Amino acid sequence: MTSTPIRRGFSVRMFLLDGDPDGVKVVEKSNWTGCSLIIPRALYGDAKTRPELARAGVYLLVGQAEASPLPQVYVGEGDPLRPRLDQHAKLKDFWTHAVAFTSKDQNLNKAHVQHLEARLVALAAASKRCVLDNGNIPQAPSLSDADTAEVEGFLDDVLLCLPLLGYDYFAPAPAAATSVAPLHLTAKGLKASGFESAKGFVVSAGSQAAKKEVISIHSYLKEIRAELIRQGVFVDRENFYELTQDYTFASPSTASGVMQDRSSNGRIEWKTADGRTLKSIQDPQVSA
Repeated sequence: MTSTPIRRGFSVRMFLLDGDPDGVKVVEKSNWTGCSLIIPRALYGDAKTRPELARAGVYLLVGQAEASPLPQVYVGEGDPLRPRLDQHAKLKDFWTHAVAFTSKDQNLNKAHVQHLEARLVALAAASKRCVLDNGNIPQAPSLSDADTAEVEGFLDDVLLCLPLLGYDYFAPAPAAATSVAPLHLTAKGLKASGFESAKGFVVSAGSQAAKKEVISIHSYLKEIRAELIRQGVFVDRENFYELTQDYTFASPSTASGVMQDRSSNGRIEWKTADGRTLKSIQDPQVSA
């Protein structure tokens, strides 16, 4: 099962409860019965009486992983939400923010939120852009066709909102537009290809990465490489690592640095088949 939200214009309303950009936020999307509540952990004691947390919903706990450059994420569900979040406030230390999604008309039930939890965990596990704190992918409950369609529609809107809130850990790497020329990286006898997207620089599955790291490699690049190996995004092919799936990096330079095991300027090193650099494509007046 895949979830590809229909691309259409929409607006998002964000209400700052205390007038503080770093405080508790209520987020609503146009033409959607759902809403989101974003709670910094430091303010959970004040926010836990919010009416949204008295409903059934799905939630994320988000923090920085200790041994990875990626964020650590736990996905859960509750009916209602508050008892589960109360429990996590006592027992889970890693999270700094909770992000809860529920329905304003209270149309979500226990089975619905269990379905949402299972789908979000599966999507995060597939994208490999965070460290999942969930021990396994939960089994989705059996739903009628009508309920499945309804809850999948709710999920589509959740997935549209999450990147706007800064939690873009669930979407697969975007596909290249037909008008975008593929870019290539050739170094140390290795070959990689990819393209720049609005989400970041996407390196294509099957691309090759250097195995032996240079001594001077930046610690950030080294940590990303280690995480990709741990998650199985890089697999050992004896003489190189192979990328097992399309993967989105934060920038062209991060992508080229990870693939070459050294710091590099990706806007110069990623080139079209006829030798044009990414930089020259974006700025035709540049000859590099």
